[in-house]
Amino acid sequence: MLSYNSLRDSDPGRSRPVVEECPMNKKNLKQIGHQDRPAYRFPFVAVMGQERVKKALILNLINPQIGGVLLSGEKGTAKSTLVRNLGQIAPNMEVVDLPLNATEDRVIGSIDIEKTISQGKRTFGSGILKKAHKNILYIDEVNLLSEHIVNSILEVAASGVNHIEREGISFEHPARFVLIGTMNPEEGFLRSQFLDRFGLYVAVEGSKNPVERKEIVKRRLAFEHHPAGFVKAWEEDTEILKNQILEARKNLEAVKISETVLKLTADIVNEAYCAGNRAELMMIETAKALAALAGRQNINIDDIKEAAQLVLPHRKREKPNDPQEPDDQNDEAPE
Repeated sequence: MLSYNSLRDSDPGRSRPVVEECPMNKKNLKQIGHQDRPAYRFPFVAVMGQERVKKALILNLINPQIGGVLLSGEKGTAKSTLVRNLGQIAPNMEVVDLPLNATEDRVIGSIDIEKTISQGKRTFGSGILKKAHKNILYIDEVNLLSEHIVNSILEVAASGVNHIEREGISFEHPARFVLIGTMNPEEGFLRSQFLDRFGLYVAVEGSKNPVERKEIVKRRLAFEHHPAGFVKAWEEDTEILKNQILEARKNLEAVKISETVLKLTADIVNEAYCAGNRAELMMIETAKALAALAGRQNINIDDIKEAAQLVLPHRKREKPNDPQEPDDQNDEAPE
């Protein structure tokens, strides 16, 4: 089987046939109404570049214990394209979008008080978090969402349980999901306490390579010109990556964590002056997923280093100032 790295765009000029051997050609498309045309999505594996973004997303599909990922970067860098098309490579999972204007009841869910009282049993109105269970919850422009709702979602993501309470009546349900947020820092920032709750962080930038930029435009135009053929041309790579994720999930439990790995992780986090121990935990979970993706049962130094690049950017702090030594002269009593 091809490895994940073999699917990366090592050749920026790599192109694919986009019309051959496709059952849904232009002639057939013209014969049906516009409303009946299938909705094609740009293939995840066809996105040019953004390898660190792809890797962070894939690792979360392998090991949801990583705690999700926040993608922060300028517009037009394929952030939303990659996230919304994760369902193509995520076995038995779908992407659930959280609208920016969603109310608390729509997100968390609600309890129908009248029915509960009249019928004598709790009646629950399910919210988006119920639908997100065992799926991928995507928050676009998370930095513009109400802080109260962001905090509620992060609390549920951490506990895996959604607890609703209204007028003294409570209800709860499991809500375990892969949390993914995207944002443009030009439009505002997230508070540090919210940032820390995302397992991984990737600063997303557009390609500076003219050859890559040309290929990005070329692929997008090919997709717009003939989406059915373009999607079909990338089906094999999509299936390969999907199977690799499935295999890595199976390998995950077999990955061992040595004392050396624990010590190295603690040393790296300590040098980054991170608060608390969430960084160590996220680094270990990320390194486990990296080892599982590579088909190994042992975490190596490269796994730890790569995990650090994803876990620490939003947690690193400046070195605290050393405490000042007391001035003996100032301690003397005045004459």
